[in-house]
This record gives sequence, structure tokens and C-alpha cells, in this order.
Amino acid sequence: MLQNDSQDIRYEPNEQPPNGLSIGLAIQLVLLTIGGVVITPVIVVQGAGIGEPFLSWSVFCVLVISGLTTILQAVRVWRFGSGHVLLMGTSGTFIAVCISALANGGPALMCTLIVASAIIQFVVGFNLSLFRRIVTPTVAGVVIMMIPVTIFPIVFDLLVEVPEEHISFDAPLIAGLTIVVATVLAMRATGTLRLWTPVIGLVVGTLIAVPLGLFDVGPILAAGWVGFPDWAWPGLDLSFGPLFWALLPGFVLATIVGLVETIGDSVAIQRVSQRKPRAPDYRVVQGAVGADGVGNLLSGLFGTVPNTTYSSSVAVTEITGVAARRIGIYIGVIFLLLAFFPKLTALVVALPNPVVGAYLTILLAILFVVGIKLVVREGLDFRNTTIVGVSLWLGIGFQYDLIFPTVVPDAGFWGTLLSNGMNVGGLSAIVLTLLTELMSSRRRRMKTKLAIDILPDLNSFLSESTNRFGWDEPSINRVHQINEELLLTLLDADNEESDSDPKQRSLQVSVQLDSGQVILEYIAAESDENIEDRAMVLQEAATDSLPSDLSVLLLNHLAREVRHQKYFDMDIINVSIDPVATAEANG
Repeated sequence: MLQNDSQDIRYEPNEQPPNGLSIGLAIQLVLLTIGGVVITPVIVVQGAGIGEPFLSWSVFCVLVISGLTTILQAVRVWRFGSGHVLLMGTSGTFIAVCISALANGGPALMCTLIVASAIIQFVVGFNLSLFRRIVTPTVAGVVIMMIPVTIFPIVFDLLVEVPEEHISFDAPLIAGLTIVVATVLAMRATGTLRLWTPVIGLVVGTLIAVPLGLFDVGPILAAGWVGFPDWAWPGLDLSFGPLFWALLPGFVLATIVGLVETIGDSVAIQRVSQRKPRAPDYRVVQGAVGADGVGNLLSGLFGTVPNTTYSSSVAVTEITGVAARRIGIYIGVIFLLLAFFPKLTALVVALPNPVVGAYLTILLAILFVVGIKLVVREGLDFRNTTIVGVSLWLGIGFQYDLIFPTVVPDAGFWGTLLSNGMNVGGLSAIVLTLLTELMSSRRRRMKTKLAIDILPDLNSFLSESTNRFGWDEPSINRVHQINEELLLTLLDADNEESDSDPKQRSLQVSVQLDSGQVILEYIAAESDENIEDRAMVLQEAATDSLPSDLSVLLLNHLAREVRHQKYFDMDIINVSIDPVATAEANG
């Protein structure tokens, strides 16, 4: 049913494809992701040395929550949900911190930490424009790269967790063939087959383990076809002791990484779901983050691993050209039905440890490269290179007790905090990022109303600011032209969106010199918003341009770069401008 040769959009989100087509695509997406969704809680629970009945309960809750949140993403309730096909499933980002919480404090502590991180996600998601200087691709990339570094010892232990007679030959054979098959397929396969490579590797490894006596089918045969798991709800640990506060930073950093991933997926799904290319709507992004937060909150309340959006939704939508949200509803329903099939849980739990270890080795290796890509996408100038390099080395050093091992305590708040490489690396990246912002040139700001009659005053403010930077008159005139076009565009957008008299909106314009370029930032919000407070920690967005009609006016002849983000509460436009002489030399 997947069609590699089709890049056209056959059905947009609001359109209604036939039920047969919708159900077929939903089944395919479930089959592509069910292994990863279910195996993550198995890895976490078994990695922490906890078994039944919590394991079956955790897998059951994962499927139920994945189903509910996938439906929420599709239907969009108030500000929760994207209105697109975004499949929700367990997040590998949380594997390391969840294992640590389970091993040190038990399921109740893990659940409390997940609830706390979900609350933080709501705060960030609904105020996304406020946290752009912290939630950056560089910070997320460092945290992602530290995840494999943190949990590789656990993964490699899985490779040899077999009876002693199987360690010397059987375990290396199974793990090696699993890795070889999955890696070769990943490098050679294209289209739909590439999406199946992790599952194929699992199947091959398991089939090899059967004749070697490392795959026990007894629990699978004993499990019922339909049923409800034993009640194993762990509750919440509300003591909030030193262990909670020591582990909380790791959960917050994992939440930030998941949030960045959801932002990327929600931007991408918009791009592949529309026949006419449009700039990403960041209200859709905020809705996706909100639904992700609901999933994490439910995960903490009921006792399982947090979830996130799956990029496979974007890949399948792009391949098939079918973006109807009806598919997301069907995916959620299928997950809910699968939750009541105990044999599925038994099958995943029975997978041999060398197979699971090999599977996880490949995923974590790819995850490390994902972190590298995030960092490279933002640009590896000297500042970012310093942030990444220092953060990684500090994280690795503290993770393996290579930095002041006799000084850092083994337990307590500081011992738990500094013994986790993801904590140290992620917090180092955040501190260095904020330090870079503090050391950059000071922004000059003007706060006013959004109206055409403020144009002369705004041009005067820009002239004074750019004069301080030593710009000549032609370059200042270029700034004035861009300012006028942007102001008119914001006013036109207000008139188009308002059926009656538009509300008076306030405007803040800031000017900054960075590497020889003037950076203009326009923040437009409703008049009752405190723009200066809300913009205090704003940062330039990732890669999103304004609509094509404005980009023709600005990008072709005037501005070096224009980026536009539209949130629930404000519009943010960032413009980079070269002096006229530099622009002509580059042009």
C-alpha cells in the first residue's frame, strides 16, 4: 500500500479518504512502530532489575497511552493536539534516567519524576517563545549524544546476560548476526524496507536463538490471547527527598530533548501534509507539544515510560501522500485494542537478551548521530563548537568517574547528579549557551503599538541604532525598507484574520549587531501582554521562512534571512541584514 513513487498529496488532513485505505495505512504504521513502542519499557524495567507484575503493567499502560495520545494529536482538543497524523510512542530519550530512577528509588519515584517533567513540558510548550534560548538544537544535540554514552554499559551487559554455557559462542553469534543483518539492511534498503530494518534484525536474531535454546516459548504459550494485566500501579513517591532532586535535572533534560524532537516532527508533518507549501504554523507545534505533555503526565500517573512523537509518521505520509487525520484516529484505536492482548507482551519479554542488546546498540549508535546532526544544523561556529566539546568531555568524564573521583561523593544529591553524564553534559550546554547570550552585544529595544503611524518613529529608532554600528546611509536605507515591508505585512495579516475591528496589538522591535550583520527582531502580541517580560529569553528560531510573497520582497534583494514563527500569543520575526557593500559583494 506504500507507494515510493508518489510525492503528491492525495488527501490533506481535513479530507476523508476511504475507510479501507485509512485502516490499511494505520495498520502499516502500527506494525512499523509496535516493536519500538513495546520494547522500550521492557528494556527499562529489565535493565533496572525489576520483573513482573510491574513489567506487564508498564507495557499495557504504554499501549493505552500511545493510543489515546495519537488520537488526541489527530483530533486536536483546544490547544492540545496538532491536527495531523503524529503517532505517539515510547521515548528512548528517557531510557537512561528511568533505569536510574527505578534502580535507585523504585517505580513510585520514577512516576513522580515523570509527572514533574510533564508539568515542566506544559510550561515550556504553552510559552514556547519564551524558551528559545534554552531549547536550542545545540543543547538538545549534546543531551542526545550523552544518552548512548550514559547507558552503553547497561546495553553491553545485556549481550552477555545468558546462562554461562552460552557466553563463549552462542551469545556473540546471536548478537553479531543481529547487528550485521540490521546494519546491512539499514545501509542498503530504500523506501519502505528501510523502515522495517530494526524489526527484521530482531526477528533474525530471535530465529537464530531458537535452535540454540535461548528463546523460551513457554511464557508465550501460557499467556492468554485476551486479558487485563495484574494490577501493579506503583503510586507516587511524594517524599521529595534528596534522590528526587538529584534525578530531576536528568528528567528535565530528557523532556527538553523530547520537546525538540516533537517540534521537529510537527514542523515536518505540516510540510508533507499540504499541497500548497506554507510556512509552519507554530500553534500546531504548540498543540503537538501539549499532547506530548498529556502523554507524559498519564505515563507518570499510571506507571510507565514517557512518550514522544515518532518520525515514521512523517516518512509514511511523505511516501503515500495521505495525510488525513482519520488515519491517526485508527492508529490510536488499534493501539488500544492491542493493549488487551497479553501474548504480545509475553512475546516481547521473551526476546533473548543478546538480541535486545544488539537491537539497542544499533538504535543508540543512530541516536548519537542524530545528536550530531542537530548540532551541525544550527551551525558549528567557534561558539557552538566550544559548547559541544566542553559539554561532551565534562559529561563523559563525570559519567565514568574520571574527573575528581576522590572528591565527588558516591551518594546523596551531588553524587547522584554528577554521576550521570547526561545531567552534567546537558546542564553544561545550557550554562554555556546562556553565558554566550550574556556576552553577546546588547540589544536596543523599542516598545510601541502595532500601527502604521509609528513608522517614522520606528525608522528614527533604527537609524540611531545602526548609526552606532557605523553603518553608512545606503545600508541604513536598506534597514528602513525592510522595516516598512515587515510592518505592512504584520498589519495586513491582522486585517485578513479579523472579521471585525482588529484588536490593538503591541510591538517590540530590537536591534543587535552580530558578526557584522544587523539582526532585527519583531515581536507582536496583544496589547494586554507584557512583551518585554515574555521576550526576555527569546532566541532566533530554527529554519522557517515567511510566506513566499514576503520572502520575494525581502530575501531576493534586501534581507539575508527572514524567519517567522506564529504562536498562540504572538508573532516573532527575525531578520538578518548585511551592509549594502557586503550584500553586493556576496550577491
